[in-house]
Amino acid sequence: MTKISLKYGLDSLTCELPVTRILTCDVPCALPEPVAAVRQALAQPIDSPPLTEIVKPGEQVVIVTSDITRYTGSEIYLPMLVEELNRCGIPDKDIEIIIALGIHRKQTTDEHRKILGPLFGRIAVHDHQCDDSEQLIDLGRTSSGLPVQINRRVMAADRVIVTGTVALHYFAGFGGGRKSLVPGVASRTTCMATHFAIFNPPEEGGRNPLARTANLEGNPVHQAILEAARMIAPDFLLNTVLTPEKRIAAVFCGEFEAAHLAGCRLAARLYTVPLGSSADLAIVSCGGHPKDINFIQAHKALDYGVQAVRPGGTVILLAACPDGFGNPTFFDWFNFENLDIFEKALRERYEINGQTAYATLAKARTWRVILVSGFTREQTERMGMIKAEDLDAALQMAYEQLPADPEVVVIPDGGSVLPVIKPAHEL
Repeated sequence: MTKISLKYGLDSLTCELPVTRILTCDVPCALPEPVAAVRQALAQPIDSPPLTEIVKPGEQVVIVTSDITRYTGSEIYLPMLVEELNRCGIPDKDIEIIIALGIHRKQTTDEHRKILGPLFGRIAVHDHQCDDSEQLIDLGRTSSGLPVQINRRVMAADRVIVTGTVALHYFAGFGGGRKSLVPGVASRTTCMATHFAIFNPPEEGGRNPLARTANLEGNPVHQAILEAARMIAPDFLLNTVLTPEKRIAAVFCGEFEAAHLAGCRLAARLYTVPLGSSADLAIVSCGGHPKDINFIQAHKALDYGVQAVRPGGTVILLAACPDGFGNPTFFDWFNFENLDIFEKALRERYEINGQTAYATLAKARTWRVILVSGFTREQTERMGMIKAEDLDAALQMAYEQLPADPEVVVIPDGGSVLPVIKPAHEL
């Protein structure tokens, strides 16, 4: 038997299992020193001149960065970015940091402190508010007719620097890059319109198969977001790629699209794990806080984890979710128990939270999902899943319906690992 410890919120849960496969990222043996990695990336930007040749004294600069639900290493790179801007003749008073909340809740003072690190109290910081029309400016429409409304502070700046981290995303392919702008600093209307591209035309129905994890080629959601983000015309990008332990594996700086794509290539190599066959059971931890801060965030680990399991198999998801569902409208969508009716309702009144709820219910109909979380039994069952009080109870439930000698995989950081079933000759 092997003793396994899995992160759950700010704690860990342990269990003993027969020798089984543990799916982890392909993390490099030697990681760069974080400050040196940021400094080198700033000095050698991809397809772009350095910041010293982009910004000029007297210009107003906005730095866009992620909220607390996505750890990026911001407390390391934001001070270095500001230091570089100061060196270019941009004083602190001409720099603002915008937290790319998308449709997420506002940040607390402590969360601002964590994001900004030593910059807290020194550089002005503002939370984006997607529903405040006075904070938004209309940029018109994309070629497909998508409305683009963006944070007014971002558009008023002379220079826009986009920061964040490149990780897997379950329907945009990868996070980072353009997503820090759209949905990061876009209106709710723009957010909904870009994400609606996940669906096929009504006459076809269903979800577009190219809108999937780790895929950008032909991905309609990625294309919609990218076209909208191009209208903002950002001047520079800094994206990290992190290990599951939230250490910096690499830093990419430079031209908005080229630097992001370089990060995506590395993320695909790190986070994709090949499997020769589908398992009967996957035990999936989101990776702990903040990846399981709420269910909307935790769903990413569920979406990736089921890829390792045969249809009809079992998934145990460990997701503390101290912030609950993550949005007040999310749980209401589970009033729809029939997936066809659910899809019809989404097409009539699309919400990103509704899309996540739809995806959750679709998986709960395809796999047996046992959830260990802070949710009640009633809430868990309403989402189509089975409530377990702890990991031991979840394992007992799982083994009741598994074959005698089940194939089991453990995924300690389900929010970062994408299992991919491949023929033996491709492994």
